[in-house]
Amino acid sequence: MGRHAVALVLLCAGTAALLLSSVALAVLPGRHLRLHALSPAAVLGAPLVALALAVDTGPGRAAVKLLVIGLLLAAGGTVTTMAVARAQS
Repeated sequence: MGRHAVALVLLCAGTAALLLSSVALAVLPGRHLRLHALSPAAVLGAPLVALALAVDTGPGRAAVKLLVIGLLLAAGGTVTTMAVARAQS
C-alpha cells in the first residue's frame, strides 16, 4: 500500500469522524450532550486529517509542522471543550 493510499484512508477516517460529530451536534438535545458530540471531532477528526496531510507530504519540515498542528488540535480541543462546559455551568 502506497503513501497516498494510507493518506486517503486516514483522511476518510478523519472526515467521517468530523461529519458524524457535526450530525450529532445538530441532532442531540441539550448543551451538555452537544459538547460531548464535539469531542470526537477535536480529539480524533482534526488530528487524523493533519496526520493524513503529513503522510501525503512525506518526510520533511512540512510533515513535522502538520504533526505538531495535529497534536495542538487534539490537546487544545479537549481543553476548550472543558472550559466551555465550565463556563456554561
